[in-house]
Amino acid sequence: MNIAVVIRQVPDLIEPLEIDASGSALDLDSASFIVNESDDHALEQAILLKEAGGATVNVVALDFGNVDDTLYAASAKGADRIFKIPLDGLPPPPRAAAALFAEAIKPLQADLVLVGVQAHDELDGGVSPFLAAAMNLPYVGVIRGVKAASEPGTISVCKEFPGAVMARLKVKLPAVLGILGAEQPPRYVPVSRIRAAMKSTQFEERSVATSPSEPLLSVCRLYPPASGSRAEMLSGSETEVAARIAEILAQKGMVK
Repeated sequence: MNIAVVIRQVPDLIEPLEIDASGSALDLDSASFIVNESDDHALEQAILLKEAGGATVNVVALDFGNVDDTLYAASAKGADRIFKIPLDGLPPPPRAAAALFAEAIKPLQADLVLVGVQAHDELDGGVSPFLAAAMNLPYVGVIRGVKAASEPGTISVCKEFPGAVMARLKVKLPAVLGILGAEQPPRYVPVSRIRAAMKSTQFEERSVATSPSEPLLSVCRLYPPASGSRAEMLSGSETEVAARIAEILAQKGMVK
């Protein structure tokens, strides 16, 4: 099986995020970046498929942020080929990014394309379905596990529905899957293996061109969360704190 995995960089939420001068976007120049969590699960799922029955794992990423560190880690985990898409400036909106990924993946003739179903810097989690549309392939999203099926040219996937309802589906290949979670958590890679990958891994540059497209929606204004002023910090002994809680609940009509 030939698998392509999309890896994206997202702002690290541990660090405070700043709004740029336009007021409608994050200031990415002041942010630090980490691998997108659901993309990391997509890579883990690809490696699991490779270990279970043999596969070639191709990783595709935009050349942005701290992507080299992420890609060396992907190589240390077991990715076979690493492709970087050159960028001039900041990453494009989801639909434009999906078009770039599609053009980079098409020459690989992948049987299966795995991409995280969401990213915390996207408004609507649109990259995965946009990618499927750009590649003219069927799409199934919110996947929590993938296995090879008994019928050639198919895979078995576990899809999550609202209310924690799970369904087992048979998907005909080629296809694009939006991964929410792999069958197991992404594996830890020792620093020694990453350093070894840094010496041996060769990134392949995949320059692609797409037609400009207008975003389907635009952000008018971003605001930092408003500071609350109604919180009351309770102090005193356990008895005093308990009495104050009971008093507050009585004032709200929640107890008599």
